[in-house]
Amino acid sequence: MIDHFGINCADLEAAKAFYDKVLGTLGYTRQMDFDVAVGYGRDGHPEFWISRFDDMGPNREMHLAFSAPDAAHVRAFHDAATQLGAETLHAPRLWPEYHEGYYGAFVRDPDGNNVEAVCHDAGPDD
Repeated sequence: MIDHFGINCADLEAAKAFYDKVLGTLGYTRQMDFDVAVGYGRDGHPEFWISRFDDMGPNREMHLAFSAPDAAHVRAFHDAATQLGAETLHAPRLWPEYHEGYYGAFVRDPDGNNVEAVCHDAGPDD
């Protein structure tokens, strides 16, 4: 994952439902849960935060990539996201233009952010 990154969400409940499911496919869970913020990660260390702040203007798109252990987990992430209605920006595939073995999928989360799951050692048969 990353240490740590946060975004502001227009609808915190929708964001929680989205990230609970898609991050669950990668083995990440809620580590801390407050009224206005939730931290996701592993082993008691929240690395990714979603937050609600009142009276804040519209969010700007940002890109965030989550680590996946293999191509199957990237596909599971994409499947979970699209089942929740997320727009596919790029379906799961190898991205040799980034580097050999780069396998990623990109979706738009409930707040319009570009969210990716990626593994870095996929083979041609993944």
